[in-house]
Amino acid sequence: MAERTPAYRERWADLLRAVAILLVVTGHWLAAVVTYDRGGLDGVHVLEVLGWVHWLSWIFQVMPVFFLVGGFANAASLGSSRERGVGWRDWLLSRTDRLLRPTTAFLVVLAGAAMPARALGADPELIGRAVWLARIPLWFLAVYVGVVVLAPVMYALHRRWGLAVPVVLAVLVGVGDVLRLGFDVPHGGTANLVLMWLAVHQLGFAWRDGRLPARRKVALPLLAGGLGCLVLLTVAGPYPVSMVAVPGAEVQNTSPPTVALLSLAAAQTGLVLLLRDRADRWLRRPRVWTAVVGVNAVILTVFLWHMTAVVVAAGVLYPTGVFPQPPIGSAEWIVLRLPWLAFLAIVLAVLMALFGWIEWRGRLRPARTATPPHRGTHERTYTALTIVGLAAALTGLVGVTLADPDFHAPTGLPTQALLAYLGGVFILHLMNRRVTAPTGERTDRVSRGGRRRWCRRPRLPW
Repeated sequence: MAERTPAYRERWADLLRAVAILLVVTGHWLAAVVTYDRGGLDGVHVLEVLGWVHWLSWIFQVMPVFFLVGGFANAASLGSSRERGVGWRDWLLSRTDRLLRPTTAFLVVLAGAAMPARALGADPELIGRAVWLARIPLWFLAVYVGVVVLAPVMYALHRRWGLAVPVVLAVLVGVGDVLRLGFDVPHGGTANLVLMWLAVHQLGFAWRDGRLPARRKVALPLLAGGLGCLVLLTVAGPYPVSMVAVPGAEVQNTSPPTVALLSLAAAQTGLVLLLRDRADRWLRRPRVWTAVVGVNAVILTVFLWHMTAVVVAAGVLYPTGVFPQPPIGSAEWIVLRLPWLAFLAIVLAVLMALFGWIEWRGRLRPARTATPPHRGTHERTYTALTIVGLAAALTGLVGVTLADPDFHAPTGLPTQALLAYLGGVFILHLMNRRVTAPTGERTDRVSRGGRRRWCRRPRLPW
């Protein structure tokens, strides 16, 4: 894959994607503090205990970088699809398929592990908490899938209005903050869950087409202005210092996102633009670029399974007494973070060996080419089914994400949300099979050597 990379590819964006996810994974691992006593396994978030680490969230909160890179990649993909004659529906089927395949495997395995665990007599409360901890990464994926679904519309707005679109979205984020914090309007800032990430995604569009060039006269004001606003909003303003959610805190910067988090996103965008040229020269080295391609080939799988590694490690290290439990924040506790990270990395490597192929196999598929449209009723039916499938899958994913940590029989996951998600994914799978079959061919099941298998054969003119 590294050798086939075209010369025009923005390698800096690929490195940023990998670094962003790996930083999030490391941050989650460091923030998870597991405890064990006679009452069983439990845990706390490190931000609940150590106030001085809140400032470190400015380093580990890099989800804005991921959405920025996502906007860049989606703009490149949409532009390429337009040149090949691929419509918005087929583009959505292809783009969401890359996201939903590893996600579906993750949810099926999670449900498949919870059912036998309960049948063998495990405590349902413990199963529910373990499943809840493992599915924490899904909140990000639910938002990102929603942004991808809106990408064709937002890209059209970008082509028409350019940087005015993220500016308007940023103003709307500020309005949501005023309604929520200033006037205490219930759910006043809920729309920011989409508006803020759309604004950063739009900046990725602008970066891709040159409206946000990688020049110091653009990068430095963004970096300085974003950091300046962030300091004012958190030190003198009403926003907390932590850029990640702190359990029990009255005001959060991520749920829903605030202007403070948007300021951090602006500063990170400036830093990305400032470092672009120097990083691009470094990424031309074959070994470096091969490593970046390798990480990106399974980056979503890494993200989905990294909290499952915490569940496995907690069950292995603490009940057995292998891992000590010094006071949180002590010198011994800080030193033990290193072997904790090392063990989690080993567990995650095993999970990657088991499930990583699901993602990278999909990335090896050739680019989709235009298919002749079906006239009349068939075309409308395919479009309607695609919309229904996307709506069901996204609704189910949101339902699974928002479910409480209780045990939801029989799978440990909310049944209705899981069924809605699986139903939507099945519809999208059927639509993908229709689109990906080569033009002028049909898929049949025939017998070869006594075995029945799928193959493609030409459709004869008559």
